[in-house]
Amino acid sequence: MPTLEQASSQTAPQPRGNPLLDFADLPAYAQVQPEHVKPAITQLIGEARAALAKVTDLVTPATWDAVVDPLNLATERLSRAWGMVGHLNAVADTPALREAFNALLPEVTEFWTELGLDAGLYAQYKRLSESAEFTRLSATRQRIIRHALRDFRLSGAELQGEARRRYAQIQERSAELAQTFSEHLLDATNAAKLEASAAEVDGIPADVLQVAQEAAAELGKPGYVFTLHQPSYVPVMQYAKSRALRERIYRAYVTRASDLGDAALDNSAPMAELLQLRDEEARLLGFSSFAELSLEPKMADSPAQVEHFLLDLAQRARPYAERDLADLRAFAAENLGLPELASWDISFASERLRERRYDYSEQEVKQYFTEPQVLTGLFALVQTLFGVRIVEAQTQRGAWHPEVKLWDVQTPQGQGIGQFYTDLHARAGKRSGAWMDDARARWLRPGQPGTRLQTPIALLTCNFAAGVGGKPALLTHDDVQTLFHEFGHGLHHLLTQVDDISASGISGVEWDAVELPSQFMENFCWEWDVLQQLTRHVDTGAALPRALFERMLAARNFQAGMQTLRQIEFSLFDLRLHHSLRSFTPQTVADVAAAVRQEVAVLFPPDFYRFQHSFSHIFAGGYAAGYYSYKWAEVLSADAYAQFEENGVLDPQTGARFRDEILARGSSRPALESFRAFRGRDPQIDALLRHQGMVETT
Repeated sequence: MPTLEQASSQTAPQPRGNPLLDFADLPAYAQVQPEHVKPAITQLIGEARAALAKVTDLVTPATWDAVVDPLNLATERLSRAWGMVGHLNAVADTPALREAFNALLPEVTEFWTELGLDAGLYAQYKRLSESAEFTRLSATRQRIIRHALRDFRLSGAELQGEARRRYAQIQERSAELAQTFSEHLLDATNAAKLEASAAEVDGIPADVLQVAQEAAAELGKPGYVFTLHQPSYVPVMQYAKSRALRERIYRAYVTRASDLGDAALDNSAPMAELLQLRDEEARLLGFSSFAELSLEPKMADSPAQVEHFLLDLAQRARPYAERDLADLRAFAAENLGLPELASWDISFASERLRERRYDYSEQEVKQYFTEPQVLTGLFALVQTLFGVRIVEAQTQRGAWHPEVKLWDVQTPQGQGIGQFYTDLHARAGKRSGAWMDDARARWLRPGQPGTRLQTPIALLTCNFAAGVGGKPALLTHDDVQTLFHEFGHGLHHLLTQVDDISASGISGVEWDAVELPSQFMENFCWEWDVLQQLTRHVDTGAALPRALFERMLAARNFQAGMQTLRQIEFSLFDLRLHHSLRSFTPQTVADVAAAVRQEVAVLFPPDFYRFQHSFSHIFAGGYAAGYYSYKWAEVLSADAYAQFEENGVLDPQTGARFRDEILARGSSRPALESFRAFRGRDPQIDALLRHQGMVETT
């Protein structure tokens, strides 16, 4: 379905005092209250429906100016306002806001479904594509129209009668189920408060213990209270010497939102029903599976091609994974008194092996990565490579939490290019994980008189541990890579030079290419010259020592084989759920997971393992039948980065070419063409295998 909006926006009534109807400047997140949601969204849907009626009127000519621009103007406002509500629901969840969001979700879903099904609008786009004007449109606009026609077909515009009604019902119910899945996971994660005594916390880092002790005090409990949020959960699994504590917290984590937890938060039924509805949707549209439907607008040609790619990579990685596991088992048996490794021992034993083999720990490294210095170094890198500077904004308008910051992206001469918010720390009421979202897209916005350039705004969200004891937040090296990853998405959104909203930034980019800039940016976290700018010891101010960096570099591919198989396991599970499964129950989902694990994995979790119940990427995050895209795009990103390795990783000319040929292009041309324009050839897998140490050296 095309991205669309309205011409009457300049004359539409705007109730005073509703921040969701204020599109003049920065979004006013901090001012949004639950009571603003219904009147604003109802009004904007009404305006969009009025615009739709006007552009589909028989007297309206099938031209870009008469059809596409008016709809884009209306629906862009609706998208921005609803996006604000959705963002706040993800980062500042409250019962009242959740209620307001869920109350409007069916109406918003219904509108977008109607838009994709609208026969009159589909006919207007077809007339435009067949008109003489079409040949005079820019190549980008021609591509937008072709994609719109494809998306109309994929949105059910050619369905009739009962099939059409059923398709609309599926869309509404699927949106409800995805939201339920997400809420169950958030609530189950927030509800877990795992108590531990002083005798159980030996080995856990002091900063983590301080937070856990404060959490216990807030609850009126003695000792320590740990949560299932990443800044609490991960250090416990890596450092707690108490095997019983690790098992208890591991069990709580892998059974979140499942049949083994609170029945009110069990994702079993939503998961199964979502899969059944997706399969029904695909068949209504003439596809044999949801995977075939999902791949229609992506780079990959077919589920068979994706499966071949995954299994080929699994075969290449298996010898390294088996070696990783054999090394870990031998070390644990000889040094840790663990002749049999349980799932809750893996992280602990791996961290001890890393420390022994490479003579450093994540905790040691963490002291050098203070959040302010990491941001300073990241911004300096972006300025060097892509010719833009980043400065903290003079205003912090819109910030929804005191820790949130707004940043300006400018040309070297100080001209504004775009802006982004950073929200980096975990807290209650905030969804786990890390992501980039857009608050506003670049667009040469049509209007009277003439047009005006709308600059993009991005939202960068992470869940790092906050600073304690008056010190700045400390990031693990994995955290730093996560930040660079999300910033890569942000650059893709912010540095676009496409003026048409349906093709600017990441809009319309093939889903299995969207991860190219993000995974590309992670590579810089392993470069000495970059790390010198990213690091300052929290106590001494010293940069990362070269000797410690060399040990980190030696450990870069530590357990890369096992990690690769893990990602392939998730990807293959997702693909087969959406392509091969025909009976949709919690048990058949578990059976697929078990079968995939037997085929590709080297690690096998306990029977109570319920990872699928928290697999929000595919059940609530848009990655259904698309999780493979992380590995697919990693081939592209590694090969693109190899060009920097050849020319110099901080080479401004190579950076400018990457900016101009990939980041700036949006979906104005196929992602493969953009890659070829930068690299001069088709992508090759060699660089990925080399970066992950999966090549034999002589």
